Amino acid sequence: MSETVEQLSGSEDLAVFRCAGRFVDSDHPAVIEFAKNSVQGQQGAIDKAVALYLAVRDEVSYDPYYVGRDEKYYRASDCLGAARGFCIPKAALMAAGARAINIPARVGYADVRNHLSTEKLDRLVGSNVYRWHSYCELYLDGKWVKATPAFNQSLCERFGVHTLEFDGREDSLLQEFDRSGRQHMEYLEQRGHFVDVPFDKIVADFARYHLDWLDYRSQLEQEEAVESWD
Repeated sequence: MSETVEQLSGSEDLAVFRCAGRFVDSDHPAVIEFAKNSVQGQQGAIDKAVALYLAVRDEVSYDPYYVGRDEKYYRASDCLGAARGFCIPKAALMAAGARAINIPARVGYADVRNHLSTEKLDRLVGSNVYRWHSYCELYLDGKWVKATPAFNQSLCERFGVHTLEFDGREDSLLQEFDRSGRQHMEYLEQRGHFVDVPFDKIVADFARYHLDWLDYRSQLEQEEAVESWD
């Protein structure tokens, strides 16, 4: 349905945020099983949301190089199957898992500047500004709450940044400073929230601003395929 890629206002009916989408595919059997297993033993919606957040954050590794033009790099079930992904599919997985356990959810986006990204990644992306950074929004206790399950705990510990927690009551956005006080994440522009991943818009902007990053994975796979024939 067309509204799955259109930005919605806060007055929209919550029912649409419980439905499966093309990328937030909460009806996928693997997503349903993952969500149910993640919240096993939890009772209230907030406790379930926190348990799901931890599962998405830590059981699916953050991989900024697992990006491409194919839909599989943006879909929740594919991210789960690969057990890795960057912020966009991880937020989609969080939203899909929430919908699978009847918690209304949507995906949100912002442009951010990562002051601590590696030189290699900055060169690939074209700068330290990332368009369409994604987080998830959950409807809990009568309000929308933001959750950002992108960076798994082991990755945060390796790079010396705070592991981002989520309590189901307050927004959980990327940390402004790392453990030593260095500036980390800076939010530049909010792009709003969507029922489903706005795939065409994201890929179009990536092709404009992050072309090398967008095509890195496919080029790597082509090189590996050539080497396998040598």
